Amino acid sequence: MAIPAAEEDPMARYRSPLVSRYASPEMGFNFSERKKFGTWRRLWLYLAQAEKSLGLPITDEQIQEMEANLDNIDFAMAAEEEKKLRHDVMAHVHTFAHCCPKAAAIIHLGATSCYVGDNTDLIVLRDGFNLLLPKLARVISRLADFAEKYADMPTLGFTHYQPAQLTTVGKRCCLWIQDLCMDLQNLERARDDLRFRGVKGTTGTQASFLQLFEGDHSKVEELDRLVTAKAGFKRSYMVTGQTYSRKVDIEVLSVLASLGASIHKICTDIRLLANLKEIEEPFEKEQIGSSAMPYKRNPMRSERCCSLARHLMTLVLDPLQTASVQWFERTLDDSANRRVCLAEAFLTADIILSTLQNISEGLVVYPKVIERRIRQELPFMATENIIMAMVKAGGNRQDCHEKIRVLSQKAAAVVKQEGGDNDFIDRVRADSYFAPIHKQLESLLDPSSFTGRAPQQVAKFLKQEVRPALDPYRNKMGGKIELTL
Repeated sequence: MAIPAAEEDPMARYRSPLVSRYASPEMGFNFSERKKFGTWRRLWLYLAQAEKSLGLPITDEQIQEMEANLDNIDFAMAAEEEKKLRHDVMAHVHTFAHCCPKAAAIIHLGATSCYVGDNTDLIVLRDGFNLLLPKLARVISRLADFAEKYADMPTLGFTHYQPAQLTTVGKRCCLWIQDLCMDLQNLERARDDLRFRGVKGTTGTQASFLQLFEGDHSKVEELDRLVTAKAGFKRSYMVTGQTYSRKVDIEVLSVLASLGASIHKICTDIRLLANLKEIEEPFEKEQIGSSAMPYKRNPMRSERCCSLARHLMTLVLDPLQTASVQWFERTLDDSANRRVCLAEAFLTADIILSTLQNISEGLVVYPKVIERRIRQELPFMATENIIMAMVKAGGNRQDCHEKIRVLSQKAAAVVKQEGGDNDFIDRVRADSYFAPIHKQLESLLDPSSFTGRAPQQVAKFLKQEVRPALDPYRNKMGGKIELTL
């Protein structure tokens, strides 16, 4: 097959599905070239404004010229310059200077490439967190509503994916919510811990700025503080090499990887419940589950979350290895790697949160299926209650235990060897030995008596921990989200 020119056929060039297929426009823009290079220009403006305020010979006219051209970026010219210079920052310095001839001499004054590169990365990471946090809060809010609605509905619990004691549908959902609340707290902490690289020079010593201000240390410190504030940060890192420590990237991607693990677990549970036909994710009227099997309702949204969460969890390996091999004040083998892993982590987190929100807004519960599974397992769980009732009615515990052992094994054989329903209670009803408690059997088998404090735990957890954690985001909860793919 002949390869067509990409400019003639946009489908002839690879496009990351994270952007072309899944991620929100807001997160896509956050990691876009437009955002990146527009931020570079703003950082050059902040530097010039701060240097002027501290006495360097920079004019109002130069500042105004820079302000007027912040978004007037000639990307074609920048690409040609980079091809010629083999240096992306200097290519954009020249491109900015071309449309700001009066300010050309003071653009990037005293700075190193990492002044715009690293500081922009930190701005983008901060803004990325600010996009993710309301989305995570919305998911928690939707699941909290679901948990509240089904707080009292008994369901069979599983340990080792084997039938265990009963819980409730709402209580199980609270296990998911608790993990996500930990993620919410971790993302907030990681965002708030971010500092600005600031104005530090080529190896972090601020030597170039000390020279500009003729040895005045206080002005160099004030320059750092002013630019940091203009960029919207409360603090800058006190010491850096040429770059901010790449351990920062580890911290950022670690909390995103942890979020990925939480969502993978939640969506795996939903997929298992779908197989049991107890709970399903939303399924559109015209949606096709399988090209060959028309009856299928595949949990494709949950599968997408698991698939992408797996990718998100692996991305933290990149900054771990990068930080470990940064020689002395820096090496450039971090650059290409970070262009990929930082953006992909936030884009992937953005996608799985949007998808999980859609899932959580349309979860379908099938009470009759849940009740039937309880009926299959509850008789065996009720054996201790039956023994206690018989003892209260005057029976002997050991005799009762042996009777139940024999009947339960016969019932188990019907289930496992014949594929029949659990008939243990029918056998108890038919046995005259248990006549003293026959009238109590219905109450002894009431599923709600086997769920312990699950409903109370749900109510207390939602009131005391979940709702307060969501308070800062209550004005950002928004409406439902629809997925087109």
